[in-house]
Amino acid sequence: MAWQVASRWRIWPAGKTFPASIGYADSAAFFSSGPAGLPLDARRAGIAPQASCAESIDSALARVLERHGCTAVLRATYTDATGTFMITLGVVVSRGAAPAPGTLPGGRGLRPGVRPVAFAGTLAARFGIRQRQLANALAYGPYLILYTAGYTDGRRRDQVAANPYIASEMTSAAKGIAAAVGTRLGSPPPPPTCPGAPGC
Repeated sequence: MAWQVASRWRIWPAGKTFPASIGYADSAAFFSSGPAGLPLDARRAGIAPQASCAESIDSALARVLERHGCTAVLRATYTDATGTFMITLGVVVSRGAAPAPGTLPGGRGLRPGVRPVAFAGTLAARFGIRQRQLANALAYGPYLILYTAGYTDGRRRDQVAANPYIASEMTSAAKGIAAAVGTRLGSPPPPPTCPGAPGC
């Protein structure tokens, strides 16, 4: 079962790893739709070619992940349901278990993370290094899911945390999309069944 989970990044088509549409929930703190939050859908802007850690992740974090055996990074960019935010996900594939997110480099300001991927002709056309507003990571089985988010209007980094509503909405979208991808990739397969005669 562990082998099957760890091999998904090679076996699955890119569109299965990064679906065209991903459901997520906006923060329940600002809506009365219930404890689960407001259900929304993010849309995929594009999928990038497979890359190395050094090519696709900030150097301070890439060095740490390379020590953990980083072999490849898969990236895709999504826009949130309102077309306001863009989120790049990075699926880090390592030889062995993914490092715990709490052990990754932090520091003041924007933490090191995945480098955004822009796609011409989409809402994510202006997503670059300077447009990142937040970055973080989640771990699912052998996969580390990195995410970074910004605005689709191309504005450079501002103090998004100074606006609780925007911070909550952007974080909900980025974390929700990352969690959806990570859950699919890292969840164990269902136990095999053995139809037929006893002892088959």
